Amino acid sequence: MIIVGNTILSDDIMENFFVCDLQKCKGACCVEGDLGAPLEDEEKQKVKNIFNEVKPYLSKEGLAEIEKQGFFIKDEEGDFSTPTINNRECAYAIYDEKGILKCGMEQAFLDGKTKFRKPLSCHLYPIRVSKYEKYDALNYDQWEICSPACVNGKSLGVPIYKFLKDPLIRKYGEEWFKELEIEIEGRLKHNI
Repeated sequence: MIIVGNTILSDDIMENFFVCDLQKCKGACCVEGDLGAPLEDEEKQKVKNIFNEVKPYLSKEGLAEIEKQGFFIKDEEGDFSTPTINNRECAYAIYDEKGILKCGMEQAFLDGKTKFRKPLSCHLYPIRVSKYEKYDALNYDQWEICSPACVNGKSLGVPIYKFLKDPLIRKYGEEWFKELEIEIEGRLKHNI
């Protein structure tokens, strides 16, 4: 395990390679799973605040589910996530002309309509964060649907933590990421 500040990262994040390959997976992570995108507490209000800017990007089915279920839902464990369409894709997901699922929130962000990119849980994927009283545990969520991303990452030589540099900085800051790089480079240099 790798310890940086108040985070503990699994070695998988350093040892495995990953670069999304949307041409092959078609955005399956926006469809598969039990729930929509997990939301942090402060993200619930942000999702509400940007809805009018995001609304034009969403499908009529997504809009109908948001109207029916709300901007987000609460699960049995008390956690919040985005609603889904028929227990499948995220209500904020949109299909592009090639049939690839993408995030309507992120598209609005990329078009300069909002300052909120998308839920951090999506931006950080395939890392999942478990919060404990004194630290966060970061683990690599290995899943068959991401096999093309693993192959792509390996061929490009991009480890998970480098692929996720921007969202890791978004979550923990630049200094934290620099510490992570120093720790990992030291381990690799000494084969730890």
